[in-house]
Amino acid sequence: MLLRNVRRPGGGEPIDVLIRDGRVASMSDGGGRSGVDGTDSLVESVASLDADGAVLVPGLWDAHVHMQQWALLRERLDVSAASSAAQVLRSVADHLDAREPGDRGPLNGFGFRDGLWPDGPTLAALDAVAGEVPVVLVSGDVHSAWVNGAGARLLGVAVGTDGMVREGPWFEASRDYEEAPEALREQLVARAVRAAAARGVTGIVDLELADNVSAWQGRIGTGVDQLRVRAGCYPERLEQTIAAGLRTGAEVDGTGGLLTVGPLKIISDGALNTRTAHCRHAYPDGGHGVQEWSREQMLDLVVRAHGAGLTTTIHAIGDRANTIALDVFAAAGVGGRIEHAQLIEAADVPRFAELGITASVQPEHLLDDRDVADVYWPGRTMDAFPLASLAAADARIRLGSDAPVSPLDPWLGISAAVARTKDEREPWHPEQRIGAALALACAADGRRSVRVGDAADLVLVGADPLGADPVRGLREMPVLATLLGGRFTHRDGI
Repeated sequence: MLLRNVRRPGGGEPIDVLIRDGRVASMSDGGGRSGVDGTDSLVESVASLDADGAVLVPGLWDAHVHMQQWALLRERLDVSAASSAAQVLRSVADHLDAREPGDRGPLNGFGFRDGLWPDGPTLAALDAVAGEVPVVLVSGDVHSAWVNGAGARLLGVAVGTDGMVREGPWFEASRDYEEAPEALREQLVARAVRAAAARGVTGIVDLELADNVSAWQGRIGTGVDQLRVRAGCYPERLEQTIAAGLRTGAEVDGTGGLLTVGPLKIISDGALNTRTAHCRHAYPDGGHGVQEWSREQMLDLVVRAHGAGLTTTIHAIGDRANTIALDVFAAAGVGGRIEHAQLIEAADVPRFAELGITASVQPEHLLDDRDVADVYWPGRTMDAFPLASLAAADARIRLGSDAPVSPLDPWLGISAAVARTKDEREPWHPEQRIGAALALACAADGRRSVRVGDAADLVLVGADPLGADPVRGLREMPVLATLLGGRFTHRDGI
């Protein structure tokens, strides 16, 4: 296929791009041609598409997704706008009142953030509203859930008077909680994949709490083939993964190269909104958060994984958790990734590059967390999401969403990294903004431009990302077409 009349980000004359065998075979430049074989000719007989000046950027990646959870949570009762427990209770009551008579199935909700509420969740209040209808409301950071008595029984968990189940007990309960039958769940995943492609996504790192390799083998086999997937695993599946001979980066048979083995993921601490991120300085209630795995336990896992050909990524949000994660990689003598890298001591920033550690960051979280961070990390927020400092230290940065914590839409993260605001409010710590070109590359798995020889994972957009308004222009970027290996996975208006 020949894409005619496309533009590079930043301006310049239109060019033509020839795609052959799933790769970029040649590109015009001011009337000349550059090709993989050194020739100066384009094949005139191929299918031709006039892009009418659309801007060509590399295919985008979401470096941190929980795809099954995202697919399911897209269908849940959204309580993310609630600013109090009372508002959540009204939403639950309204939803139950609108149900068909006799419908007593579980009510699943998502998105509440109680860190700044004037009132708190209680078991009694949710029981009073829902009675014997099981209610499971997942927090916006996915590290806790507010349940009523029937919901607790459904999950098989014990809760206190606040009706909250947090961290390890919640993760364990949610793993076995069937929010939808398998057939419906897979339909929702397929729908979420198509929606991601419509926003220019060509690849994801799936860190779902599941057997992701098997799950994606099945999905790709049934035609859910609009994304490349790197499938991660967790410590409880480490031995199974090793026994299967799976190594990070290896292509999985029968998936046409779309599925590769991802990293081992360790969740070392909690989250800010739940006040469980592990920090040096105490929260106002005196706690320092939680450390789910000790330094020694994580070191054993990293060394074990490395010996079997698996890289490791460590979830670390608090500054103390990030220091421990960096110490683990240093002791193991291997590189890896840190997921979130949300609060980082200034002395730790250069260590990312020195140790070969990728900072896998979700910039949209900085907009969700800015107010709660000002309350719970007072005097420390200059160290939160230090993207400019990481870039200045030559650290490798990758952007993601942590969907469902924020939507699976890379343009939101690009905008947040560039603007550090999403509305009329002043940017939050504007000194840590990065430029649009760098943000776009960090969202494109490190690809700064489309080059001859690349896989033809491409996106055509209706505005120049390097010249767009950093808030509205980037967040609402029109995606006209997405190609994966030279085939359309989304096409709208071109």
